[in-house]
Amino acid sequence: MAKTHPYTVPGLTLEEGQGLNDALQSRLNAMNDLHLTLKHAHWNVVGRNFIAVHEMLDPQIDLVRGFADEIAERIATLGGSPVGVPGRSEYQHSDHVYGVDRASTQHHLKELAEVYDRVIASHREAIELSGEVDPITEDILIGQSKELEKFQWFVRAHLEDSAGEIPG
Repeated sequence: MAKTHPYTVPGLTLEEGQGLNDALQSRLNAMNDLHLTLKHAHWNVVGRNFIAVHEMLDPQIDLVRGFADEIAERIATLGGSPVGVPGRSEYQHSDHVYGVDRASTQHHLKELAEVYDRVIASHREAIELSGEVDPITEDILIGQSKELEKFQWFVRAHLEDSAGEIPG
């Protein structure tokens, strides 16, 4: 659990602020991991459609990096201290390790689609939690989820056939 301060935003209890901060710390970790995962794929993608995928990832990387900053600032606003450095007990990487190095665009995109599945699902869980106590935090996470879902669509569009299926 991250260090907290003896305040939060008006209208929330300290307990509510801390609960949100715990959820947001998890989202901060996820955005930091996603940023690095996308950058890793950007560096290691090869083959057919290389330039399209390589360049498609750049705006995703930039926006996800900004999402991390927005979440960290919300944690601070709510009276917490965001943790973004590896090696701290509060900074937990995701359980999933991105195991693709130099590989084809299709290989990276399939793996990235799965990464987005997990990130979006956990963002939605945080939306549900925040919706119970804080519409501001909920709004931030909804806006981010909208963009994450769009990014996943971009990734899937490279993989899908005309019926919307991803061939095995």
